[in-house]
Amino acid sequence: MNLKKITFGAVLAAVYAVLTLVLAPVSMGAVQCRISEALTALPLLTPVAIPGLFVGCLIANIFLGSIYDMVFGSLATLLSAFLTYRFRKNKWLALFFPVIINAVIVGGYIGLFLSPGMPVWLCMVTVGLGQAVACYGLGMPLYNILKKILKKEV
Repeated sequence: MNLKKITFGAVLAAVYAVLTLVLAPVSMGAVQCRISEALTALPLLTPVAIPGLFVGCLIANIFLGSIYDMVFGSLATLLSAFLTYRFRKNKWLALFFPVIINAVIVGGYIGLFLSPGMPVWLCMVTVGLGQAVACYGLGMPLYNILKKILKKEV
C-alpha cells in the first residue's frame, strides 16, 4: 500500500466514525439507520475502502456500542465491505450484502442480547430496513457522484 491508499483508508475510517458518533441517536439500537453505512458503497470503487470501513466501524462501536457491537458489528461491516468489492460488477447486488449481513448479524444480536423485549425477527427487519435506506438511498447516489469525480481507482 502506498501513502495515498493508507491516507484514503484513514480518512474513510474517520468519516465513518464521526458520522456514526455525531448521529448516535439514529446509529444505534433495535431501530436504527446508521447513515455512515452509506459509505459501504465505496468498495464498489476501491478495495482500499474495506479496511477503512472496518476500522471506522470499530472505532464508533468502541465509543457507542457493546462488546457485541465491537466484535460482531465490526466484523459484519468487514464482511459486507469485502463482498461489496467482490461483487462490484453488479452494484445493486453488491449493496445487498451490507443490508442482509447487518440485518441478520446485527439485528440478531440486538434481538438476542440487547433488546430482550423485542422479537429477534423484528430487530432483523428494522436493522435491515435502516441498512437498505443507508445503502441504496444514500450509498448508491454517493457512489454515482464519486464515480464521476474519481476517474480512476484510489
